[in-house]
Amino acid sequence: MQEDLAEFKELASSAGAEAVAVITGVRQTPESKYFVGSGKATEIQASVQANKATLVLFNHALTPAQERNLERLFQCRVLDRTGLILDIFAQRARSFEGKLQVELALLKHLSTRLIRGWTHLERQRGGIGLRGPGETQLETDRRLIRNRIQFIDKRLVKVRKQRAQGRRARRRAVIPTVALVGYTNAGKSTLFNRLTGAEVYVANRLFATLDPTLRRINLPQLGPIILADTVGFIRHLPHDLVEAFHATLEEVSEADLLLHVVDVHDERKQENMEQVDAVLKTIGATEVPQLLVFNKIDLEKNLLPRMDRDEENTIVRVFLSAEQGLGLAELQTAIGEFLAKNNQQYSLDLTPDQARLRAKLYELGVVVSEEIKPSGGWGLVVKMKESEFQKVMGKN
Repeated sequence: MQEDLAEFKELASSAGAEAVAVITGVRQTPESKYFVGSGKATEIQASVQANKATLVLFNHALTPAQERNLERLFQCRVLDRTGLILDIFAQRARSFEGKLQVELALLKHLSTRLIRGWTHLERQRGGIGLRGPGETQLETDRRLIRNRIQFIDKRLVKVRKQRAQGRRARRRAVIPTVALVGYTNAGKSTLFNRLTGAEVYVANRLFATLDPTLRRINLPQLGPIILADTVGFIRHLPHDLVEAFHATLEEVSEADLLLHVVDVHDERKQENMEQVDAVLKTIGATEVPQLLVFNKIDLEKNLLPRMDRDEENTIVRVFLSAEQGLGLAELQTAIGEFLAKNNQQYSLDLTPDQARLRAKLYELGVVVSEEIKPSGGWGLVVKMKESEFQKVMGKN
């Protein structure tokens, strides 16, 4: 598909590679030795020599044996789609957690390809004094990698527990979480910065930011919410990466609302939306409500900031430009309306000895109005979810 090829070129460019030739082919089933047929492999070899290329990228997943065979034929490094994405992730990760997640995915990928680093030992075919060194070194490397994977897994388990504690604390505080999701380069981080005043790294490239960022903001007539920026999705996202970033993606599956950011200017927006939904299904987040946010309207003619509603008068789409700061008020209205629609209004008569409960309700930002009683107590009108109301009142 032309869309896949265009995206692959973007991936290569994001990794810092300069494409000197693009070779395509059609084949019903992969060839076991080279993935491509011998004729196509020879064609690629000729192009490598003619362009003095130092790297060949494949827009497919290669087996370790196919990678080795192609490297021997081309006499240069060969990288498949998974390896390319992993390389980009390794460049982008900035936080300690992000680096751990990338390293874990890299090690799992490398563990099946160890033999490539020891091809010089293949000359040792046996004989007195020549048996074993290659096998011993490979086993040593495999053991070291296994140990490192186990170590990282344990560290990420701790990270997952810390995140779970943070989510429990937010639930206790009755603060809803809104997570930004979307195809990579749709403008999530730009929108996040606009809404929160943060300075998350932004660039017009794939996977510009990997590390999850959470910020607390206050919405008019709603109060505080937690906004979470997440890694962008992509077609054929390697399974190892989904697994490695599970701790990060849990913020998505546990959110109260997903803002599905879409690049309205992208011709592939429908396919991109389907890919995002596929990844959400993989991580078990399909039940989380979504609000579609069509970004980059400044690149389209005749598109102005607006909100679209369905037959039940519920806002389902918002059109905005995060870069230009257009439509942010509409988005805040949509978020507030969605989070508030399940809220109920309660009237409370608090006695003077319930001052701590009154302070808690104000801290949560759920107080609609207050009346001071002659007795010294307070008459409060609060608006919040029934489950959260029961939770707060049950502790007092």
